[in-house]
Amino acid sequence: MPLPFLTADRAFETTDDVALPFDDRDRWRRPYRPGPWRVGAAAILLLLASYVLFAAVIIALTDSPSGAGVVLGIAALVIAGALRLLRMGVWVSARGVRRVSFLFTRTVSWEQVVTVRTAQQPVRWLGLPRTVQGQALTVVRQGRSPEAEGPLLTSHNADFLARGQAFDRAADAVEAWAAEYRRA
Repeated sequence: MPLPFLTADRAFETTDDVALPFDDRDRWRRPYRPGPWRVGAAAILLLLASYVLFAAVIIALTDSPSGAGVVLGIAALVIAGALRLLRMGVWVSARGVRRVSFLFTRTVSWEQVVTVRTAQQPVRWLGLPRTVQGQALTVVRQGRSPEAEGPLLTSHNADFLARGQAFDRAADAVEAWAAEYRRA
């Protein structure tokens, strides 16, 4: 009994160039996967939150409900922090490029972008004050100096540390989005 859906030698349909129905260019999307450092830190925070939630249940059963509410609030903050940590990064859409940090989100429309380029420069290692030589993807906006803006992506942040090819692919993807949507 042949199973054609499991083989690679079957004939493919000719409608390969048709856009997929979920390929919405107006939705914000990250052009790369979150890195192992970011995912690992979020997993550890979620593990910590599970212990705190368990402690809240024990406190609720043995002590006062108000103490359990405080511990439950702490667990909710840890969970929100872990989810925000996973959301951090660069997001692109047809409207512009968005840089999501832990506390702030900054969006730049493609009309304001003069150039997007990758440059060798000192970059922060995992966001800490220590700098190392690496690559950075920078956006130059209209009416602003290139030094005024921080880098969008660096080769030594939590998404790309020890993943040079992933940084190159992500930088190329953001540059391609800029070339496609930027008004020249």
